[in-house]
Amino acid sequence: MQVNLTGRTALVTGSTQGIGAAITTALARSGATVAVNGRTSDSVTAAVKRLRAEVPDAEVVPVAADIATEEGAELAVELLPEVDVLVNNLGIFEPRPALEITDEEWRRYFEVNVLAAVRLTRAYLPGMTGRGWGRVQYIASDSAVVIPAEMIHYGMSKTALLAVSRGFAKEAAGTGVTVNAVIAGPTHTGGVEDLVYELVDRDLAWDEAQRVFMRKHRPQSLLQRLIEPEEIAHMVVYLSSPQASATTGGAVRVDGGYVDSILP
Repeated sequence: MQVNLTGRTALVTGSTQGIGAAITTALARSGATVAVNGRTSDSVTAAVKRLRAEVPDAEVVPVAADIATEEGAELAVELLPEVDVLVNNLGIFEPRPALEITDEEWRRYFEVNVLAAVRLTRAYLPGMTGRGWGRVQYIASDSAVVIPAEMIHYGMSKTALLAVSRGFAKEAAGTGVTVNAVIAGPTHTGGVEDLVYELVDRDLAWDEAQRVFMRKHRPQSLLQRLIEPEEIAHMVVYLSSPQASATTGGAVRVDGGYVDSILP
């Protein structure tokens, strides 16, 4: 399947590294103009440079703004008034014993992982529906369905994204705009490498550490390895495409079979 997004503009939040960076690269290769977002100009500049090295003819728009704040979201919309594809990828995670999660941490996880995405959807969805075409996606997680004991605040925020996604899909009903959540499974990023080494022996080589982590902490995985960010990006590109015009209101899984159910 050849996906051609030439003429479309995509904003990927939190896209200076990890899954977000992989998504911007994949969208750029499909012809989209891609907006790279991060909190600082330095991080965005470095990410844009890496993206242009991988996709030399890429059309890239730098959006340095902390979209987890109201002011940052307003700045992002000022820098990029219209988008055709909005990928709400920004997210934070950190293991914490359940009874030690403070009120401040609960609020922070909701602000960053949920409310930031809601603000941008509120800003961009009317333009999409007015033009009769658009794609909104939320990068959720298997943790939305299988709440991790070591990160229930993170799991809560990702469960909320599933509800947000379904709700905005109803708001966009019949307009030509699709809204979906992507349930990403355990994925190989720098942050996850740190998590792995917090939970297993730091003296282990990476391949062995990964196997121990999956066996002990993610035994449900049918893939039995961490997912590569590019594998998540492939699904995002498909959902951004004209070919996915009948897929909306869904929680689409790229989880390596981690969630032990047929649905979603």
